[in-house]
This record gives sequence, C-alpha cells and structure tokens, in this order.
Amino acid sequence: MEDEKKTDASEKSNESVGPAAPGENVKDQQGAAAGDAGNKAGKRADSIAASPAATADASGAPQKKAGATTAAAKTATADSSSGVVASVEYVRGQRHAVIAPEKIAGYKRDADHLLWTGLKDPSDEELRMTCKNLSFSKLATKEIVKRHYRPKVIDYGDYILIVAVTISRENKKIVFGEMQMIFGQSFILTVRRGEAMTNTPLRKRLEGSPDLIARGSDFVVAEILDGLADSYLMLAGSFEVDVEQLEQKMILHGFRESDVRKLYKMRRDLLRVHTSIAPVIEICTRMSVVNLAFVEQDSQGYYRIVADRVARIDDQMNALRESLAFAFEASQMIAQAHQTDITKKLASWAAILAVPTAIAGIYGMNFTNMPELNWTYGYPLIMLLMFLICGLLFRQFRKTGWL
Repeated sequence: MEDEKKTDASEKSNESVGPAAPGENVKDQQGAAAGDAGNKAGKRADSIAASPAATADASGAPQKKAGATTAAAKTATADSSSGVVASVEYVRGQRHAVIAPEKIAGYKRDADHLLWTGLKDPSDEELRMTCKNLSFSKLATKEIVKRHYRPKVIDYGDYILIVAVTISRENKKIVFGEMQMIFGQSFILTVRRGEAMTNTPLRKRLEGSPDLIARGSDFVVAEILDGLADSYLMLAGSFEVDVEQLEQKMILHGFRESDVRKLYKMRRDLLRVHTSIAPVIEICTRMSVVNLAFVEQDSQGYYRIVADRVARIDDQMNALRESLAFAFEASQMIAQAHQTDITKKLASWAAILAVPTAIAGIYGMNFTNMPELNWTYGYPLIMLLMFLICGLLFRQFRKTGWL
C-alpha cells in the first residue's frame, strides 16, 4: 500500500511540473537511447514528453515574431515623428548603410566615405544631439539651432555653414523657409525648415550616378544650391505671369484702386525676394574663389556657375520690379491724359455755351432804349447769330482735337 501511494504521488508531481524545456527533452532522448533498448515504455514516455516541448517551441516562435513586429512598429512610429529625412553613408558613391543621427558619433572620415544626413523641422534637442555627434563646436551648434532669415556663410575651419532662404508662393503669398548646409571632409548635414524645397529628388538622382556622389561633399552642396536656383527660377516665372496680366489689364482698362494696391504688394514681394536671394550670389562667388582644404577646384567651377545663375534670376526679379514701376507710371500718365481730354472738352463746351449766355444776358438787362426789342426781325437775327458763332467755335475746337 505504501508503494502504491508513492507511485501515485510521483505521477501527480510529474503532471504538476508540466512539459519539460527543449534542452531537457534532448537530454531525456539521449538518456533513453543509451539505456536499455528493451524498455519500450520508457521510450514511449520520452516521446510523449518531447511532443509538448515541441509544441511549446512552435507556439513560442510566433510570440517572438509578434514581439519583433511590435518593436518595429514602435521604431517606425518614432522615426516618423522625428525630423530625420535620411541619414545614409556612401562608400565610393554607392549607398552603403543607413546610420541614425544618434549613432554617427565617431564616424570615419576619409575620401572614400560620405555621410549625408538630412533633417526637416527638427527639434532643438535633436539638432543639438546631431551636432554633438558630429563634433561641432558650441558656437557652431548655437548658430545651427538658431532660426535664420538672411543667407550667410561661416567658415569654422574643419567645416562650413551655408544658410540659404527658400521661397515659395501659396495663393499669391510669399512663404519663406530655410536651408542650412553644414559640410566638411566626407560629411554633409542639411537642415530644412519649411515646405519650399526638398532634397529627396536630388538624392535619388545622385544615387543613380554614384560618380557624382564620389566627388565629395563640396560637389553635393553645389548641386543643392543649383536646385535652390531652380526653385528661384520657378518663382520668377510665376511672378512674370502675374506681371504680364497686370500690364495687359492696365493697357486695356487702366488701373483701379484695388489694382494699384495689388501692384504695390507685388513690388514689395519682389523686393523681399531680391533681398533674400542676392546674398546667395556672394556666397557662391566666395566658395568659387576662396581656397579651402575640402573644396576642390572642379567644385569651385560649379559654385561659379550657380552664382551666375542666381545673378541672372536676381536681374530678372529686378526687371519685373521695374516693369511694375513703369506700369504704375504709365497708368498715371494715361489717367492724367484722360483727365486732360475731359478738361479740354469741358472748356470747349463752356466757350460755345458762353456765346448764347452772353447775348441772352445783354438782352435781359431791360434797358428802355433798346431798338432791337421792337424790331420785327430782331429775334430771328439774334438766334441766327448765336447758332453761327457756336457752329464756328465747334468747328474750330473739333479741328484742334478738343472735341
């Protein structure tokens, strides 16, 4: 009886423990194989015990996969909320790896590598962290975090900061943004604020031609500035269309008060655009002239080309502003000429109507001795005289162009 109770207790304890771990099952199978071959019941028990473990492994795999999927979803959500657009390392112009800004500390800088990190509307903390990982000075970090409204270039020795203003028009209103380019030996950091311009199409185009990226950070920055010049050219085209419409309206119908206000607003916008893009010419000219350690002579030629392009666009903006000034002056001259014509017509009719008024005034003085009052042909003669004089005056004014 005591042996049967011990056997029942051992069976209950085995049931409460449940299926063994995968490692324990393997040991049990090895022990069963090394034991008595005739103990078929033991082998059957081991196989039964192994099957729940396999079930546990099979059920555990989907759980791990689901956990990995959840972690990936959280990472994707964090990336979408951050300001990182792309942070890619290129080796000999080829896309090599994606390096998050928080992991770029100690990045290897040599001629074969190029790290291009793009940020859009980043937070101050995120921008400070990126600058710290790139080993920027405190002065440079403070300048990068600050919002800029005018283009500028600052040489920090090991790297250069270029600030350009991006411009777009939304519903005939000027919207300004900012593009910062910090570049040095084998790295570029671009910081965008606003929606006026994106570097994604340029990145894809350069990745399609690895030889272009392999030229270095100085060439890529020149390409970014060239894309900025393209956006300025599109802006000038939209202004040109509006200026032509205003000129045609002025020629056909003249300007009203609302048109004059619109013209003034457009001239003010063109002046603001001029003050925003004119410094880019000086920046690109300086980059094409000053000898820097990481700016090659071939790239200096590209900066010179960009400077010429921006200069032509700025001249076009100034020409549009002058066209608006001429249109306003022409509208004033047309209005003055119209007023002069009206004044001439009024003066002519006043001179014509003065004749019968004068004659009627003379005969309305009611003097006693006025022989024409009792003359039979006096009234017809006076009326004929008035019509004759008025006709002669009308003919003379019409001949001179006053009527």
